[in-house]
Amino acid sequence: MTKATDTQVGGSHYTSMTIQPLEFIMANQMAYCEANVIKYISRWRNKNGVEDLLKAQHYIELLIQAANEDSSEDAKGNV
Repeated sequence: MTKATDTQVGGSHYTSMTIQPLEFIMANQMAYCEANVIKYISRWRNKNGVEDLLKAQHYIELLIQAANEDSSEDAKGNV
């Protein structure tokens, strides 16, 4: 039986990996931004180079922003 992760449209940058990013992401129930960091950091050498690193960096910055906003909201609620 063929699994969906056995095939890839547009290259082999995921199917050539021992553990595909999607399998790791799903097993760890990661949220969207976290999942994109894993995706881009995993493929950068075999797909878009530094562009993928910059994409991963962007999602990390979004996570930091969200974490800072959450902690700011927590601080307001504890006053």
